[in-house]
Amino acid sequence: MPTAVATTIEDRKRLARRLAGSGRGFAEQYGFRVTNNPSSLFQLLCLAVLLARRGDFRRALDSAHALPAAGWDSAARLARAPHGDRVRVLCDSGQRGDVDALADLLGDLARTVTERYRGDLRRMRSAARHDPTRERMLLAALPGVDATVVDLFLREVQALWAEVAPVADKRALAAARRLGLGRSAAELAEVAGGGESERLAWLVGALARIDLEHRYAEVTG
Repeated sequence: MPTAVATTIEDRKRLARRLAGSGRGFAEQYGFRVTNNPSSLFQLLCLAVLLARRGDFRRALDSAHALPAAGWDSAARLARAPHGDRVRVLCDSGQRGDVDALADLLGDLARTVTERYRGDLRRMRSAARHDPTRERMLLAALPGVDATVVDLFLREVQALWAEVAPVADKRALAAARRLGLGRSAAELAEVAGGGESERLAWLVGALARIDLEHRYAEVTG
C-alpha cells in the first residue's frame, strides 16, 4: 500500500512538528549523548563510521556503545587500546566481515584525531574557522571518513554547530520524499522552522529512524 503523503505546506509543517516532537536527534534516540565536548563528538564520529558500513544498523549501534563501555570513551583512549582488544570488543558487539580491518581503521582514526586535534574535534572546527565547506574537507581528510560518514556526523552535530546546517543524510531524505516533506535538506529546514538547526536535527533524525526501522505505517496510519 502506498504511503500517504503530506500535500499542503500546513500538512508538512504539522507532520514535521510531530516527528521532531521527541526533542531528540537520531543518536540521542538510541542512547548517545550529543554535547559539544571532545568525548561526545568523537563517539558521534565513531558512530557515523560504523553506521556507514553495510549490514544491520543495530550492529553499528551496539558497537558504538561497546567502545566507550570498554573504557574507550575518547580518541586518546581508543588510540591506546591494543588492536586485539578492539577486535574482541567489535566481535562481541556483533560486527561481521573484516573486523580486523575495522579495528585498524578505528585505531587509525583515533590516533589521527589525537595527533592532529589533541583528541578534540572542536579544534578542527576552529581550524576551519567555522566554515562548513572547510569543516567537511577536514573531516573527509580523516581515516575512514568519506562523504557518507561526513553527512551522518554532521546530521547530529548541526544541533550544536549551526553553521553546518542544513544537513540531511540519504536515509532521512528517502523518508522525507516518501512522506511528502521535501526532497532536500533545505526544504526540510523550511518545514522544521527556518534557521532552527536543533529542530532540523530532531526532524532528520526521526526521518532516518523511520526509514531504517521501516516505520512508515506507524507514522501515516
